[in-house]
Amino acid sequence: LAEHYKHHWFPEKPFKGSGYRCIRINHKMDPIISKAASQIGLSLPQLYQLLPSELTLWVDPYEVSYRIGEDGSICVLYEATGTKPASSYGMLTCKNQLMLGRTSPSKNYIMTVS
Repeated sequence: LAEHYKHHWFPEKPFKGSGYRCIRINHKMDPIISKAASQIGLSLPQLYQLLPSELTLWVDPYEVSYRIGEDGSICVLYEATGTKPASSYGMLTCKNQLMLGRTSPSKNYIMTVS
């Protein structure tokens, strides 16, 4: 991911380039996930067994968030503490824009990482 995001990573503006860094599985595997899985010996069928059929992952410099399903809640998987630039707080991010347009109630899902 570091190599893939090299020219799309802006710690001083964490949400710049966030569309490029959005990883999406929507009944079709994201190519970056397929590539990483093949490098560690996982097949595509194994990936589909391990991951939800609908998963969105936002990878930003100070936060990694995910949503399972189209109407799932957005959850923070990783958040750096005390390192975000003050200008990044309260910004209208890609995922926040999705939340604003939501018409159905959130569903709760749990994602575990081992």
